[in-house]
Amino acid sequence: MMSNSFSTADLSRIIEMAWEDRTPFEAIAQLYGLTEPAVIKLMRHELKPGSFRLWRARVSGRRSKHLKLRNPEISRAYCPSQYKR
Repeated sequence: MMSNSFSTADLSRIIEMAWEDRTPFEAIAQLYGLTEPAVIKLMRHELKPGSFRLWRARVSGRRSKHLKLRNPEISRAYCPSQYKR
């Protein structure tokens, strides 16, 4: 399985990015070289079945998960207040 080629930290970050509404699949592809179908396959392997179904229902048809479909005014992958320190 392809998840063996990623460190635990990278795998955790990929899963986190996949769950984030504003992070497009293209960002995951750019950082980790995984296409959307590869992310789906990875998520199916790494998540519990119920969690995978919830994730798929959440991201299916979501415009913000694809750069070509998202509003051009959105140029960031996260809310400005998300990473306040």
